[in-house]
Amino acid sequence: MPSHLPKSFSKPFLKIFYILEAILLVAITLATLFAMVNEFVHVIIQKDIQLTDILLMFIYLEVLAMVQQFVAHGKIPVRYPIYIAIMAIARYITLGMKELDGVLVVWLALAAFILAAATLMIRIGHHYWPYEAVTDPLKKQSDD
Repeated sequence: MPSHLPKSFSKPFLKIFYILEAILLVAITLATLFAMVNEFVHVIIQKDIQLTDILLMFIYLEVLAMVQQFVAHGKIPVRYPIYIAIMAIARYITLGMKELDGVLVVWLALAAFILAAATLMIRIGHHYWPYEAVTDPLKKQSDD
């Protein structure tokens, strides 16, 4: 649905948002890279790598993949945050396996399974019912 705001207002407003987006994407990328370096330094200092360290690195990798998708396509597929949630649940279970109640582990595993099933349903839905092409609002307004 098109905006009812005047073009003289909406065009500069959208440009400001695109600039803020770019700044935040750079900040997210730098923070993720910093966290990855910290994790590698931690592993090197400890001279021991645990499964939780690997899962944490996968979470960082997924965050970088989300940034890449957003920069390349201007949108983030919903499955990327779901992948991060699944990894976070797996890491949580792995970290606290000895302290966690058995019932909680089952609930967490069920949550991971539901997220995995949701990802599968989304992928199947995109295969059979792909999105229509969406135009860039800035390009559309400059053409008018």
